[in-house]
Amino acid sequence: MKNKWHCWMFVLMCAFFAGMAFTATAASSGTITVQVDKPGPASSPMLWGIFFEDINHSTDGGIYAEMVRNRNFEDGDKPDHWTVVRSGTAQVEIVVDRSQPVSPKNPRSLKVDIRDVGSGRAGVANGGFWGMNVRRGETYDLSLFARAAAGFNGPLSITLESEDREIYAEGRINRITPEWKTYRVRLVARATDPRARLVISTAKPGTFWLDMVSLFPQKTYKNRPNGLRPDLMEMLAALKPSFNRFPGGCWVEGNTMAEAYRWKQTIGDVSERRTQYNLWGYQATHGIGYHEYLQMCEDLGAEPLFVINCGMSHRENVPMDKMDEFVQDALDAIEYANGPVTSRWGAIRAKNGHPAPFNLKYMQIGNENGGPAYEERYRLMYQAIKARYPYMHIIANHWGGVPRNSPLEIVDEHYYNNPEFFMQQSTRYDSYPRNGYKVFVGEYAVTQGGGQGNLRAAVGEAAFMTGLERNSDVVVMASYAPLFVHVNHRRWNPDLINFDSSRAYGIPSYYVQKMFSENRGTTILPITVDSPEASRRAQGGAIGVGTWLTQAEFKDIKVTRGNEVLFEFDPAQGTKNWRLLGNGNWSIQDGALRQMSRAENVRAVIGDKSWTDYTLSLKARKISGDEGFLILFNVQDENAKSWWNIGGWGNQRHAIEMGGVVGREVNGRIETGRWYDIRIETSAKGVKCYLDGKLIHDSNYPTLKALYASATKAGDDVIIKVVNASYEPLTTTFALQGVNRVQGPARWIVLTSEKDTDENSLENPLKVSPVTRTQNVSGPRFDQTLAPNSVNVLRVRVQ
Repeated sequence: MKNKWHCWMFVLMCAFFAGMAFTATAASSGTITVQVDKPGPASSPMLWGIFFEDINHSTDGGIYAEMVRNRNFEDGDKPDHWTVVRSGTAQVEIVVDRSQPVSPKNPRSLKVDIRDVGSGRAGVANGGFWGMNVRRGETYDLSLFARAAAGFNGPLSITLESEDREIYAEGRINRITPEWKTYRVRLVARATDPRARLVISTAKPGTFWLDMVSLFPQKTYKNRPNGLRPDLMEMLAALKPSFNRFPGGCWVEGNTMAEAYRWKQTIGDVSERRTQYNLWGYQATHGIGYHEYLQMCEDLGAEPLFVINCGMSHRENVPMDKMDEFVQDALDAIEYANGPVTSRWGAIRAKNGHPAPFNLKYMQIGNENGGPAYEERYRLMYQAIKARYPYMHIIANHWGGVPRNSPLEIVDEHYYNNPEFFMQQSTRYDSYPRNGYKVFVGEYAVTQGGGQGNLRAAVGEAAFMTGLERNSDVVVMASYAPLFVHVNHRRWNPDLINFDSSRAYGIPSYYVQKMFSENRGTTILPITVDSPEASRRAQGGAIGVGTWLTQAEFKDIKVTRGNEVLFEFDPAQGTKNWRLLGNGNWSIQDGALRQMSRAENVRAVIGDKSWTDYTLSLKARKISGDEGFLILFNVQDENAKSWWNIGGWGNQRHAIEMGGVVGREVNGRIETGRWYDIRIETSAKGVKCYLDGKLIHDSNYPTLKALYASATKAGDDVIIKVVNASYEPLTTTFALQGVNRVQGPARWIVLTSEKDTDENSLENPLKVSPVTRTQNVSGPRFDQTLAPNSVNVLRVRVQ
């Protein structure tokens, strides 16, 4: 995935205003007909998988069980995440030192200079990733490199302790030498504390150096050394993924080629691996490298899908005459995973602890790359891989179009938008060509109007997923994105699994993924859905102004409802009460709200989300820049695009955008230096937009269907997945054609909650989670009332 405002892959054919909320019409009934006696094509066994990207501290501080942060001091030239420990009058200085490295690949170490230990101890502490989770009775293994200056030989005291210095476990390194040496200490905790820290101290003055300070719990997933955090891995295993796409995402590309992911720098001894900057805002140790990713896939029973850099980063590309190295990287990666132990890279794999091949069959060439530069690099790598490994499944990017004049097997498509967008896209693949390439929906998620992962977002995604399942003869693979977020480093929202040092929970979307994956069929059954229309629920929200690559100013901003004034801009109040979003430069000048940044997506929002049926009026003037004005209305989610875009697309068009869907485009431009009168009228019916008194847009809100469904068969079980996207219960008739009788009670799995905005949390992880029940079914035709905003799985055994 790319920077948040660059990665939307819009489908402009959608009806505009997909951002509304809906309820079922008065009919409140529907019919779902499944042709059990006319089975369709086989369902893809690879359909439901996972996408693991190193984002949001999902690896270091997340699934990687290492507890020490900046363990090798390669985060920079300051001792980040390490602090001085002293008692009384102790004098301690710590600096990052390059004078005598353990390895040229790991040039930094920590120099600890203790001039006075005071009345007790002096040393350093590391609090891990927002606390180390220490559990009573469990064992932790410390390893480190150390050396001492002349006149000091230890000992060093090793403790796990609380922030207020209560000691939970202790150990000792009796003597350290002038040469680098590895030391190991085993610690057994006497108490539980999710915010513990590691302390390395001494009671003697002197100087010593530390490097590669590592602390691992003995209990890792499947008890592997350099292993993974069990609870997070168990949550992945519960998804029963068919594949794991790794390691990204933007992490593969990097902002520059210097920051691109190169797998050969991530294998072997962890102390020799490259530490590199992660464009999501932290340093990555590569403790989970290419080998560990392959091992993770094997442990999950998931096919590995390796995304390899194709010589393209966000900002620069490798010249074509320098591409041999990247082609060879791809070939060597396959040999490392699959080659015999007698091959060069197969022997290295065996040396790293896995003589048997990993059986890699899927490789994706690049991530979110496109255009002519990608096409020629894709073609080059595709041909080289197929020539040597014809069995490999090669996946291409769909980023502004698929590569032309090149063989295409599977194409990766990405979608991020609001719940209603995904409902509309549930039929996207119904009429897709069956004689072309296959589709991998490698990234999708509700990112607008879904909070930090609420029920409504899960409902929208589930509606989309029914379309993927109905068409899994074409859509052969799909994975939600992103997978993980440490709650203290959220660089993307929402994320399927949220965690801190000791706890984790899945958002409602996690349970949708689990419900679909656990209830797979082998054969697609034809299904017809007769659904009532969903009518618009009362819609409203706050207002705002903004710019895109433009400097502008706004004045006389007023919101009225009839004779009632809901808001009137007062320059004397400055920007007080305005919510300033994006990288803007706001000020009050000559009675106007002025924005002087040339950044993208700069907004200022004010008002009440409960406002409805109002008129927003204002004046706006462009000072300089590429485009015109963004006038926000009906703002419920400040991350969503709910605005009238005046002079957008390089100052060529006016259009209404709601939830990322563009509608009612007309040609138009904005002149620099001229004041424009702008008026937007919202109502229960729709919206009207006026520019200098002229009506530009007059649009009603659209409608959506309430029901979305798919059906498959596994043995004698008919499996129906049905989504009720309405805001009221919906009585639905299920008709199983070609069935003589139903055997035994049906099994119902239902995901719903009291409110569509309900979310899970660390404190209440199961607030929105599935409930399973059995229910007698009278025969092949029966009625069932579906809860509002619900995702339902019905399993019924038939004869």
